[in-house]
Amino acid sequence: MNYFGKILLAFVALMNVVALQAANKYDNPDTLFVARDGTAEFRNVAEAIEVCRAFMDYHKVIFVKKGIYKEKIDVPTWLTNIEICGEDRDNTIITWDDHANVKQPETGKPMGTFRTFTVKITGSNITFKNITIENNSARLGQAVALHVEGDKCVFLNCRFLGHQDTIYTGRGGALQYFKDCYIEGTTDFIFGPSTVWFEHCDIVNKSDSYVTAASTPKDQKYGYVFNNCKITCLTGEAAAKSNRGGQPIKKCYLGRPWRPYGYTLFMNCELGAHILPQGWHNWGNKENEKTARYLEYNNRGEGAKTEGRVAWAKQLTKKEAAKITPAEVFGGDTEWLR
Repeated sequence: MNYFGKILLAFVALMNVVALQAANKYDNPDTLFVARDGTAEFRNVAEAIEVCRAFMDYHKVIFVKKGIYKEKIDVPTWLTNIEICGEDRDNTIITWDDHANVKQPETGKPMGTFRTFTVKITGSNITFKNITIENNSARLGQAVALHVEGDKCVFLNCRFLGHQDTIYTGRGGALQYFKDCYIEGTTDFIFGPSTVWFEHCDIVNKSDSYVTAASTPKDQKYGYVFNNCKITCLTGEAAAKSNRGGQPIKKCYLGRPWRPYGYTLFMNCELGAHILPQGWHNWGNKENEKTARYLEYNNRGEGAKTEGRVAWAKQLTKKEAAKITPAEVFGGDTEWLR
């Protein structure tokens, strides 16, 4: 090969390297930054998610600066190992306002509950941290803030704001973990079939209704476990604005089974006086009382008194409760918790 041929070959090789580097600009563990005011590379969270490589084998952080991000976000199945971290939990807000009765332009029919999400996660090993996810719709129907079907998804120090159906844990067999979170809603505002552990979370009723509506599959050992959580309600003027008829909130149930074998356990929790003595509801179907798995252990507060509890709910013994740990509930796999 003559001199000019070698030069040409070297130039082509260099161009290939440059092209490869350009194509893989974001294929590395470097943090991506999002700022609504335009001071970072991305202005929207969805834009940063879009550039992440499919099936990453490294941990990728998307850091979201304080601001209000009005966007509807979908984290798809091919994305893994992503952490979306807000600068400030209460001032980094992802918000949308769909509800079940919004008409779809293409059909003219209501969109239904499962399309109303603000954030939907079907990817696995996804973490949200220090951020608020809100469905700010009018109270005209079900309105999901977080729809999570992904496996091994973690939510740390987050706020979930909404009314009916705030959090949908949407896939049987999927494992999810919430720690130090604030979750509010009106009716069935934590619902679905997943296996979920809630640790040290504040759960806030905004009206007389139901906290949970588990639809745990029959062959799934665990559904919802609330440990060291605080179950309270709005009070005063806030309650008068939110509750039906402007009355104080004082008629709430811990849960009702969306499907017959719903599993929900509250242990070591503080239950406010707004929780009814019955504690649990059968969703108007006596047959559910034979199958629903509703349990309590070592709770405290006015709403924790066991006198008046429905006969078909179970109070665990100390020995039984000691066996229920994250390792047990998650089938021995806890490395993904962080």
